This record gives sequence, structure tokens and C-alpha cells, in this order.
Amino acid sequence: MSAGSRVAAIDCGTNSIRLLVADADPRTGELVDLDRRMTIVRLGQDVDRTGRLAPEALERTFAACREYAEIIEKHGAKRLRFVATSASRDAENRDEFVRGVLDILGVEPEVISGDQEAEFSFTGATKELTGRADLRRPFLVVDIGGGSTEFVVGDDRVRGARSVDVGCVRMTERHLVRDGAVADPPTERQIAAMRADIEAALDRAEETVPLREARTLVGLAGSVTTVSAIAQELPAYDSTAIHHSRISRERVREITEWLLRATHAERAAVPSMHPGRVDVIGAGALVLLSVMERIDAKEVVVSEHDILDGIAWSVAAGE
Repeated sequence: MSAGSRVAAIDCGTNSIRLLVADADPRTGELVDLDRRMTIVRLGQDVDRTGRLAPEALERTFAACREYAEIIEKHGAKRLRFVATSASRDAENRDEFVRGVLDILGVEPEVISGDQEAEFSFTGATKELTGRADLRRPFLVVDIGGGSTEFVVGDDRVRGARSVDVGCVRMTERHLVRDGAVADPPTERQIAAMRADIEAALDRAEETVPLREARTLVGLAGSVTTVSAIAQELPAYDSTAIHHSRISRERVREITEWLLRATHAERAAVPSMHPGRVDVIGAGALVLLSVMERIDAKEVVVSEHDILDGIAWSVAAGE
């Protein structure tokens, strides 16, 4: 491949910031990873309550950016796209965030719309699935982030997309935090309120996206991949085992119910659990289960390729 095909993509969400450096071949649809990593920074800490990015959240994010700048330089990627999602869309002081990223990485973060976010997620998740005879179309791609969840229905092209403000961090902070601490474990009343919030968001999504027309559900991001790791009882997080795994709705229900009953210590003891997800995984799993029940999906196909891969493809295409 030519040196010009080496691209870098950064996806900065509410809970995590992720980097992909890859060689892209648009002719074959192949994206070869050189470096893929994730750092939990909780950029969206308290944004739902205060409307502002917290100083300590900004510093955690900028520290990760400095690390990523070194990796991008080491691999010699000349083209970088930095996409920022839900938390930085919502924050009053997002200019401070933009200036910090520009100083460190030399590019301005693009605070994209929910619809753009959904398009990138769909491309990243389905580019390598379109030739699979065992998966029926259209696909519904569900990307459960920290602050929002994206729904995209499509086959070769997107038929409908919608972003709604329910994510694992937002739902946890809105419903499961009392006196500055996450309920350990949450009460039935707290869970019911969170479930009602999620169902209302699904109603909004269905106003514009034909969720029930989907024949294959594809689930993205850390909440979904963690549920897959738990379902497979992996001794450690293993992206190879998780990518394109298929988890039944009954297994997702069992795991969700356990996560919402478990204490912090019990969840933290799961060997495949990232420490940054311990407090928010119950909410994320409940979003996934609610989607599966809404569209009567018998299983979810789990993808490690998501918005980050879609961003990388957009760089390779010169968008």
C-alpha cells in the first residue's frame, strides 16, 4: 500500500477516547490496524447536570491526546480526523476543548451531528458484513455510547438514522447516582425510571427510523462488547473472540439482570470488565436489552468495528 493510505482517526465520546492508525485499501475494503487503543477519560462527567465540561475531565482527555499524538507520529500517519460526539456537543465551554485539541494534535475536532455519527457507525460496522450470506438485510446498527445511542437502518445505503440522548453514562448519572455515588446496587424504582427513559427514547427513534424492518441487529461500543465478553465467560477481554460473536436475547437478559443486581465489587471482579465501565455497564446493558425486545431481535451480532473505522474510511476517501 502507498504511504498515502496510512490514516489516523480519533473518536472522542462521552466516556472514552479512541485512536485507530491503519492502512486503508478502498479497492478491497480492507482496513489493516497498526494501532487501535482506547482510554477511559469520562469527558462527559456531570455534563448532563452542569452543562459544562469539568476541568479534570478536560485534563484527562488532553493527557490522552498527548499520548495519541506520539503514536500517530511514530507510525507516520499524515492524515488525521478527530471526531467529537455527544458530550462536547452539549457543553457550554466546548471552545476550551477545541482549543486544547488543536494545540496538541494540530487538527480541530469536528463536533459532528448525531446523524453524521450514525453514518460513520454504519459504515464502520457493516463494510465487512455486506457479503455475508448468513446475515439478512437490512441491518440495524445500534451504537450505545456514553451520552447517546445511535440507530441506523440500512443495507447498501442508510435508510434512516437517529441519535437519542440515552447512553450508559448519561443514564447512570441521571437515574442511579445519589449524593455523588452510584447506587450499589440500584433499587427497583431507579431501574424502572431508567427503563422508562430508554423506552421513551426508542419511541423517538422510531418516529424517523424503521427499527422493526431490520433483519439483523449489529451492536457496537463498549457496553455491547463487554456483554459479549461476559456471555462467553472470557478470562480476559479478547477482541478476536468478541468481534462478530452472536449473543441471544435470553443471554443478554440474564446478564443485564445480574449486572443490575450486582454490587460494584461483584461487577469489578468480572475478568473482562474494564475498570472504567464498572459503574455504567448495567445501564448500557439495559439499553441493549430494551432495543432487542423492542424489535423482537433473537440475537445481536457484536462488532468491534464501529464509528472509529467509519471515520478512518472517510479519511482514506478524502472526505
